[in-house]
Amino acid sequence: MDITDFYDTFFEEAAELLEDMERHLLELDIDAPDPEQLNAIFRAAHSIKGGAGTFGFDVLQRTTHIFENILDHLRRGELKLRRDIVDTFLETKDMLQDQLAAYRNSSEPDPEAFARICQTLQQMALEELGEPGPEVAVPAPTAAPAPPAEPEPEAARAPAGEGTGGLRVTLLGVAEKDRELLIEELKHFGSILGQNGDVRRYEVELATGESADDIEAVLCFVVEPEQLEIQALAAAPEAPPKAAVGVPESEAVAPSPPAGENKAPAAPAPTQAVSPTQPTPAAKAPAGNNSESTSLRVPVAKVDQIINLVGELVITQSMLDQMLGRLDGAMHSELVNGIALLQRNARDLQEAVMSIRMVPMDFVFSRFPRQVHDLAAKLGKEVELVTVGKSTELDKSLVERIVDPLNHLVRNSLDHGIEPPDVREAAGKPRSGRLTLSARHQGGNILIDVIDDGAGLNRDKLLAKARSNGLAVSDGMSDDEVWQLIFAPGFSTAEVVSDVSGRGVGMDVVKRNIQSLGGHVQILSRQGQGTTTRIVLPLTLAILDGMSIRAGEEIFILPLNAVIESLQPCSEDIYAMAGTDHLLKVRDEYLPLLPLYQVFGIPGARTRPSECIAVIVQGEGTRCALLVDELVGQQQVVVKNLETNYRKVPGVSAATILGDGSVSLILDITDLQRLNRRQSAARQERAAVTEQEPMPS
Repeated sequence: MDITDFYDTFFEEAAELLEDMERHLLELDIDAPDPEQLNAIFRAAHSIKGGAGTFGFDVLQRTTHIFENILDHLRRGELKLRRDIVDTFLETKDMLQDQLAAYRNSSEPDPEAFARICQTLQQMALEELGEPGPEVAVPAPTAAPAPPAEPEPEAARAPAGEGTGGLRVTLLGVAEKDRELLIEELKHFGSILGQNGDVRRYEVELATGESADDIEAVLCFVVEPEQLEIQALAAAPEAPPKAAVGVPESEAVAPSPPAGENKAPAAPAPTQAVSPTQPTPAAKAPAGNNSESTSLRVPVAKVDQIINLVGELVITQSMLDQMLGRLDGAMHSELVNGIALLQRNARDLQEAVMSIRMVPMDFVFSRFPRQVHDLAAKLGKEVELVTVGKSTELDKSLVERIVDPLNHLVRNSLDHGIEPPDVREAAGKPRSGRLTLSARHQGGNILIDVIDDGAGLNRDKLLAKARSNGLAVSDGMSDDEVWQLIFAPGFSTAEVVSDVSGRGVGMDVVKRNIQSLGGHVQILSRQGQGTTTRIVLPLTLAILDGMSIRAGEEIFILPLNAVIESLQPCSEDIYAMAGTDHLLKVRDEYLPLLPLYQVFGIPGARTRPSECIAVIVQGEGTRCALLVDELVGQQQVVVKNLETNYRKVPGVSAATILGDGSVSLILDITDLQRLNRRQSAARQERAAVTEQEPMPS
């Protein structure tokens, strides 16, 4: 068996265990740590060590070996938890992550970093416990990693018949081909005494000196925990095993001593080993019952391929709809019904496939507890992080691109928003500030809020800074307009440039990145009470519900979530402004008119507003009335990246393919409004120049 076939599975599950470890470490109550969390941290380290030993990742195995022994003392109450100890554990977790990344990239971990973390952990064990912990060979800083001081697993395992303990390994619902591979793997742990059974239940009796946990930690990288049962066959020899420094003589909850120390349990209980991913043995059940794991790891590329095929299906269905519109429905009623059924099924399929690519926001939010912990300590602030709506789902492609903007916003709130403890206390606030990350759905959008209860934005300070930067501002600007100044390139109110902020290169990047995703950023702030930064994004970038509109002979697509209503404007509701600009009165609200034909220079379109259709749309918090010739209809469209296939077009976010095979542009309402304002300003400037020119004599 080529054991490298299981590398990817080990890397993925080890990465998940490290994420769980970090989460538990950050959630620990220093004064009264939860025993379940301590056990979970220990089991994560132990499982990684077992897998690393099997795959020959020596540096990772030796680091986790030292780490798990210190964690064992901690969960037994022999080591008192302190904030600096938690920080050291977090540093160790980071080092394990670096080592894992090195092995994933087929390289050796940094020997100097390995030596440093081992010395740190052994020094902690010596100072806190009076013992240096297990002896692990640590290389000199400039040398390559030395071979392990402890014997290799094969050397440490006693052959059958020499008084070792025995285990019965039961495979449940494992295919014959996979079963043979697993049996070959079990031979590395000892000698096979006997085996029998069928696909539903196959038992293997194994003579080994290894613990059930060590074996299960390795096999669970190949099969699901529910497909595995491990029970003891016989008691260990009378003579007590040789104890190692830093390893307790009995295990209450933890797995048996690490592989490689040639230890057997004094009296193993005939019960199942507890899987690192299963809380209790009762959680295990034979494959095929209701408790069977239903998750499946699938590469993102395969999901994207399915989504592309569904997109092509949507285009084909749109083509059939268009062809059907030219036929007599009464004469082709069966065809009409069939196409209607196809449309429903295609939509259900599209929604089902899109849900596969949706991931919870917890995937994003889980990255920030550590960042807030470290950054608050660096800034000398006390900050409590609260997350709301972690189960809210978002397209995976958006999740990967939203992390960097959120990172900037969190750092900005910690540095500029939340005050130092003494300042907060003097203002009558709790010493500890609160930072809230929230996510929720609203229509076809997802709203992500970064909320702090800090000092809020200072209007006068922002205006003064804007003037010093040469920006065109006035005291009559609304608060919303003033808050948007922080997104100007190079804008920063920090008095001192630090490694956290102050260079003015963060917030403008946030705005550009969000706009590139078809979203926008809003800011709500009250001085002395805090600031809320809201990111509004579409739920997905692959397929959207759109409204087809016509101007002249051109068909455009409006994102349906940007459309508020449509109406036929009356002449008496249209008011002329300076130059060629007009306003439309809609229920006591005056909205700027945005003639689509004028923005894009479309020939043959209607030019009189009263003859057009006004579509009320909203972009970046502002509304306008988009003038078009006709509303063609509502339909699902497949989003095609225009920049990849052509180039960036102002006022356009993407393109799609219509049922007749023609290409239609998907409008970007926010960019369209900006484009219209620039064109209006240019027209007014030209008109002013024309008025100043002398009349010909």
